[in-house]
Amino acid sequence: MKPETSRRLFLVGALVAAGAALAAISFGNIGENLVYYWDVSQLVENRAKARGAVIRLGGMVKEGTVDWKSNENVLEFDITDGTAIVAVRATGAPPQMFREGIGVVVEGTVTEAGTFETDRLMVKHSNEYKAPDEDMTAEERKALYDSVLEGEG
Repeated sequence: MKPETSRRLFLVGALVAAGAALAAISFGNIGENLVYYWDVSQLVENRAKARGAVIRLGGMVKEGTVDWKSNENVLEFDITDGTAIVAVRATGAPPQMFREGIGVVVEGTVTEAGTFETDRLMVKHSNEYKAPDEDMTAEERKALYDSVLEGEG
């Protein structure tokens, strides 16, 4: 076989393989495995579309809404983006850093009642560490220590 012919066969084979892979991805129900990230306002605006879909929802835990039912292992709270509010019901133990006023991302679905059900609760936090100043006053050290203890409750 001529080198030119084998080169053409190789290119045709490569194109067929690439086309088959693209078709498998396009028509292989890959959409069922997608998880969309929405903010609270987007979820409220598209609540009907959101039912049944797996969504990652991001927002801030609204002050005064956290209700930990330890005997049921259920955490209920509201999250907001400053415009809209969504009620969340999370099962399982919350992350240690969870508290009111912190940014969270929850992954789950919207129920018929409009509550966001999740078993995956992630706390958003800064990746920057700032060591306490050596010349901190005793009052500043106590305030820093107290802020750490707040996150443990």
